Amino acid sequence: MADPRISHIELDDTTILWRNADIEQERRIAIFDLIEDNLFKPLRAFEGGHEGPYHLHLSVRDGRLSMQVSDEKGTELETLVLGLARFRRPIREYFAICESYYQAIRKATAQEIETIDMARRGIHNDAAELLIERLDGKVETDHPTARRLFTLICVLHIRG
Repeated sequence: MADPRISHIELDDTTILWRNADIEQERRIAIFDLIEDNLFKPLRAFEGGHEGPYHLHLSVRDGRLSMQVSDEKGTELETLVLGLARFRRPIREYFAICESYYQAIRKATAQEIETIDMARRGIHNDAAELLIERLDGKVETDHPTARRLFTLICVLHIRG
């Protein structure tokens, strides 16, 4: 029976050079939420008879996102590579708005926090749509899964 979802996800820790408590919390939440509920159907692997669930290993090398897809036994099925040039601006904007948000939750009014959070969600939604577009023809996924994957892509871009 087909089960096109991610059951395990791993980030390449050598890519992540710096973390703080807020970033680590975002990473944990994104991974937990992603594992709990996602749609991830790598088309080539699926058409080859591997119907999921999948293990996913994310890393960034030379400005490209590498998504290594394996089956539950750890057998590599395929590696998807996406150029990240089109994500530079959304990642930069997302980092900036997140920093504003983290500062605001410590000292701003509820209305100011809500305004910043709405902007943060908007950037996140736009980036998720871009990811869905870039995965078209390679992976079938949904908006919530793409949002969580974008969060993890951002975590991989933290340089300190």
